[in-house]
Amino acid sequence: MPIEVVAGTGLSYYLIAFDDQGREREDDPAGLMSHVTTAALTGQPITDVFVFSHGWMADLPAAQRQYGKWVKAMADSRGDIEQLAGIRPGFRPLLVGLHWPSRPWSEEGLGAASFGAASFGAEDAPAPKGLVDEYAATIADTPAARDALHVIMSAALADPDPAALPAEVADAYAVLDREAGLGHGDPSGNPGADREPFDPGRIMRDARDEVSFGGFSLGSLLAPLRVLSFWKMKDRGRRFGETGGHSLLDGLQRAAAETVRFHLMGHSFGCIVVSAILAGPGEQGLARPVHSAALLQGAFSLWSYCSDIPVAAGRPGYFHGVVKDGRVAGPIITSQSTFDAAVGRFYPLGAGVARQVDFLPGQPPKYGAVGAFGLRGPGLAIEDRKLLPAGRPYAFVPGRIYNLDASAYIRQGEGTFGAHSDLAHVEVTHAVWQAAVAAPA
Repeated sequence: MPIEVVAGTGLSYYLIAFDDQGREREDDPAGLMSHVTTAALTGQPITDVFVFSHGWMADLPAAQRQYGKWVKAMADSRGDIEQLAGIRPGFRPLLVGLHWPSRPWSEEGLGAASFGAASFGAEDAPAPKGLVDEYAATIADTPAARDALHVIMSAALADPDPAALPAEVADAYAVLDREAGLGHGDPSGNPGADREPFDPGRIMRDARDEVSFGGFSLGSLLAPLRVLSFWKMKDRGRRFGETGGHSLLDGLQRAAAETVRFHLMGHSFGCIVVSAILAGPGEQGLARPVHSAALLQGAFSLWSYCSDIPVAAGRPGYFHGVVKDGRVAGPIITSQSTFDAAVGRFYPLGAGVARQVDFLPGQPPKYGAVGAFGLRGPGLAIEDRKLLPAGRPYAFVPGRIYNLDASAYIRQGEGTFGAHSDLAHVEVTHAVWQAAVAAPA
């Protein structure tokens, strides 16, 4: 697609789309956008590159809408832009938005102008085969997984909210979990394994009592399916970051002049993408450190960056190498909000935690999200602060992690996810810009 121009801002961004295997899409009328982006980077006097990653439940149009709002909020932070221009002679940013398929069902074609939301109401529910195709592509596309999905879908269409989980459906879920290959029980494991053993009966009860799992309208019987897709998309974000995302950024860094600074920003599962880009495959780092990183309402483990997980003694967080090897030269900022139900309620339920109160007050849980608790654990230089109004200086210090309580601003939203995506505020982008200001030259 051509460069995305954000109306009324004077800013644009390059949107680079990837498939579910981490390969850049080749069906863009403009050609490979990575080549177009690299040409802009090398052919223009760029001083700073900002790379964004969206999170869960974002197809291509959703990513475009989200990035448009983010860029608009960035443009509205005029004081920060002026400050950067003052300390970076000739300041000229290049903005890059990454799209990776993170929605269990969506239309991903690059040529379509708009897409309608899928409706799965009981009165117009698709045939089981259609639902099997959708979720096989997301969770596991094997004969055993497809057979299991057919059993689950057929049962849900017959009775979407049974009093108890039917035995044949419980067996089918056990097969599907095995075929998904996610792992479990290891807080130090990759983002797809950071959960308790899969218990579809408990999830179904919790879905009925606690939360609507993503607004899926076929009832509580499919709540465990929603949880599996949630964890599978976490794993896909990690795999995309380690492959396509890492390769893209490494190539941009190698093409850019040494004076160009790079900044990463992720939201939700996009924080997994950013962390995996930094960590790389097999802990293979980038060409050089990036200059700042912003992890906004992160839907990944609070222990991910620490050197020794308190609830898994002797084991570091999965992304500890990011800190240990100094892969961010400047500050790392995170945001938290008590109004974010996705990370505050859905995340622990999906991880297998029966109740959010199953840990002692004031102590982080075994399974908890960065967007609820910040980055935690030994080996980290952490400061807990409040998200400041636009214009207030932060004076961030390179090499430190700042957990920012954003509840005063990230607070609007309804339904399952609450304020999870309520990021388009100048107060939020002010913190992102200030992290870039504090980055070393």
